[in-house]
Amino acid sequence: MREPTNNSLEDLELSLLLEGVFHRYGYDFRNYSRASLTRRVQARVQAEELSSISELQARVLHDSAAFERFFVGLTVHVTAMFRDPGYYAAFRQKVVPWLRTLPFLRVWVAGCATGEELYSLAILLREEGLIERSRIYATDLSEAVLTRAKAGVFPLALMQEYTANYQQAGGQGDFSAYYTANNDSAVLASALKQNVLFAPHNLVSDGSFNEFHFISCRNVMIYFNHALQERVQRLLFESLAPQGFIAVGRNETMRFTPHETAYDELDAKERIYRKKS
Repeated sequence: MREPTNNSLEDLELSLLLEGVFHRYGYDFRNYSRASLTRRVQARVQAEELSSISELQARVLHDSAAFERFFVGLTVHVTAMFRDPGYYAAFRQKVVPWLRTLPFLRVWVAGCATGEELYSLAILLREEGLIERSRIYATDLSEAVLTRAKAGVFPLALMQEYTANYQQAGGQGDFSAYYTANNDSAVLASALKQNVLFAPHNLVSDGSFNEFHFISCRNVMIYFNHALQERVQRLLFESLAPQGFIAVGRNETMRFTPHETAYDELDAKERIYRKKS
């Protein structure tokens, strides 16, 4: 009898882990990008000081705290305030003029993680005089990271990087005015949360909950396989108002999708699209 290779055994272990998580906790990662999942799960195996995915499965299914660590490890993405400054500059130039014509605007930051992009957008809308007539919905699969996003507290050591990003993105003021230093932390101004609604939402299984004039879903779909990407793209399409704008990550696209012809490409580099009427 042929022995399974390490790769096929690892894939089997991963499948069993994901099935177990789905049936035990109700979270479905089974259609996420396999390569990305494997890297993150193996990182969790090492962090838990275990020797295999099977051992991780046993711990995650029997220990809710271990599951929370596993969950955060799979769902928190690399981010920074005003990450990709060119994107925010393009947003100011190409999206803001239309948003100004609206009496009230609804914005959805889907997959907001720990809040860096959310607060960047809130600062931009404030500087453009739009925040008072805006409602920003900040959602994520993980309630743990939503709690961190609500707190609006970041390492003070990162503020120099964030300031440089802000300036390159066309920031109109002094970035330090948006936070207060507290020991080794930077606490963002509470005014930035004033028109923000934080809520859990699972792009994989939950439906549309409002109609939005702008949706930001950047660097989220890269973790999904093709079938799941199409499911999320349909959800985003259904949630976007006619002539509304949507932004995805630089390694993502609305081209070659079922809804490609329903959008005009507003900025090819920064992946900003506008839904046709």
